[in-house]
Amino acid sequence: MHIKGFDMVPLGGYENFAVWFLDALKVFDDVEVTHMPNHVALTEFPKTVEAMNAYDAIIFSDTGKNTIQLYPDMFTVPMGPDRLDTLRDYVAQGRGFCMGGGWNCFEGIRGIPGYHDTQVERILPVNMLPYDDRVEKPQGVRPLVTDKKHPLLKGIGDEWPLFLGYNKVSAKADAQVLATIDGNPFIALGEFGRGRTMAFTSDLSKHWGTAFIGWEHYGAFWRNAVKWLAGHEF
Repeated sequence: MHIKGFDMVPLGGYENFAVWFLDALKVFDDVEVTHMPNHVALTEFPKTVEAMNAYDAIIFSDTGKNTIQLYPDMFTVPMGPDRLDTLRDYVAQGRGFCMGGGWNCFEGIRGIPGYHDTQVERILPVNMLPYDDRVEKPQGVRPLVTDKKHPLLKGIGDEWPLFLGYNKVSAKADAQVLATIDGNPFIALGEFGRGRTMAFTSDLSKHWGTAFIGWEHYGAFWRNAVKWLAGHEF
């Protein structure tokens, strides 16, 4: 809302902030990405493990739990399966899941994304705060790699770009932390059942990741991440 004296001007539109991620992975012939914007995921995100198994790994980026857990027809009883439960079972049976950071992931802005104390927190290698977990760093903060030998970081430089913020979480006891940011987990890996999980606590895209999307290793890092989550060789 732009306030101009007595007048308020509402502005709206749609911008695809996944383009940098999608374009970066297009160059690799061993990775195929299906992108579901939030307004599509609301109705099209799979309801069953069998449907989710069309994908080797699933990544959430700026997607709140209501978009995945609820349905557009909220006055039908029952609405449908709880897709957070379905996601848990999908991972437990051997698939991969990653949550990327941002204002609308983890606990996010004003706690609205709301993943604390859900099945998503259960499967991830990190514990979330029960309130707004955003840490804004307008001056920029650089991640520190703590495990340079992990295959996920194969071919990736040690000097990461600056990030403008992150979601503050804590590592679970069995988590493998590959990098930290301000001493907090930045990249954390884990296992749930037969599957693999990953927490990436800053943006895959703008705004926290504005410098990240132009980094020379951006595409290679996400290729490695997807392959690792899927349990494939790379």
